[in-house]
Amino acid sequence: MNIHEYQAKELFKQKGIPIPVSSLCSDLNQAPGLIDRIGLPCVIKAQVHAGGRGKAGAVKLARTHNDALDAVSQILGMKMVNHQTGPDGKIVRKVLIEQGVSIKESFYLAILVDRGGRLPMFIAGEGGMEIEEIAAKSPERIARIPIHPITGLIDAHIRRIGEHLHLNKAVLPKLKEIMHSMHTLLWEKDCSLIEINPLILTQTDELIALDAKINFDDSGLPLHPEIAELRDFDEESPLEVEASRHHLNYIKLNGAIGCMVNGAGLAMATMDIIKHYGGDPANFLDVGGGTSEERVTEAFRILLKDPEVKAVFVNIFGGIVRTDLVAAGIISALKTLKTTIPIVIRLVGTNQEEGRRLIESSGLSFIAENDLAQAAQKAVAASKGV
Repeated sequence: MNIHEYQAKELFKQKGIPIPVSSLCSDLNQAPGLIDRIGLPCVIKAQVHAGGRGKAGAVKLARTHNDALDAVSQILGMKMVNHQTGPDGKIVRKVLIEQGVSIKESFYLAILVDRGGRLPMFIAGEGGMEIEEIAAKSPERIARIPIHPITGLIDAHIRRIGEHLHLNKAVLPKLKEIMHSMHTLLWEKDCSLIEINPLILTQTDELIALDAKINFDDSGLPLHPEIAELRDFDEESPLEVEASRHHLNYIKLNGAIGCMVNGAGLAMATMDIIKHYGGDPANFLDVGGGTSEERVTEAFRILLKDPEVKAVFVNIFGGIVRTDLVAAGIISALKTLKTTIPIVIRLVGTNQEEGRRLIESSGLSFIAENDLAQAAQKAVAASKGV
């Protein structure tokens, strides 16, 4: 789960990580009073779940009151579009009005869960917001420091980061406080990523988190209801929100073939074989191993609500799940929805004969196929109107 910058900064504040003075604004009528409270110069920042805001015109520096009002007016309500938002973009419903800070140097500092090493890892580099370009062209300029859970974060780690960023010794105690707070927050709240980009050094040698990004492991949310409450459904795909309410693992993609599969591994393999035969999956949808007829029905409804879907590929391997329950769920959904979209169904495993009998006797139009490669090819062809 992702949260907004202003929410992440509130968590930073609770842990003692220095942040600029700021106020959230969701209504242009609030802006004059908030600008007066923050003072000038100030920065107006769109609050959306996407990076690259500055290049998209969604972050503006204002040195006068009128410039600040103009910036709020321009950003609030805009549709921000870049490679991270996708072509549909993100509507800006809130802006952060933040105190301007004099910058001496800027850095990148993050802690994340390194899944390869199975350890938390600090990542640091000079350049702040240019970190992606630096990582691509000069990866040696990025420090990666794994933190073992037994030793935890120790002074040697902090010294290595400080030396890599060329910080003088007087600044190291401030870096230590920030890194310890980030490390503690990662463990306490089940974060998968905590990122400060940029972390800036001021003219008076203070370290301040000028931006904040925190992602959380969804599996840990039941332990942290206070974090789950921060979820902003406006920032998520409506179909993904609906799927989560039915405990379905659904991720919207940009292709034309709707996929319904049981098991994450099979779902990934299904998307791969669709790509192999020249198609594009419209989604990742794992209905789970212990699914029910009701859940399959809801999954199918969600698939067909995507206007980009031109064909559906149902690929079920019945181990725990019964293929006849999947078939019954699909039939139940289609009797209500009455779609004309081609549907390719592959049912293999537990109760497959009964599942196929239900499909064949339903009176509905399906393309049934047992072979995975042939099923994928038929789904690709159907999506292209062949």
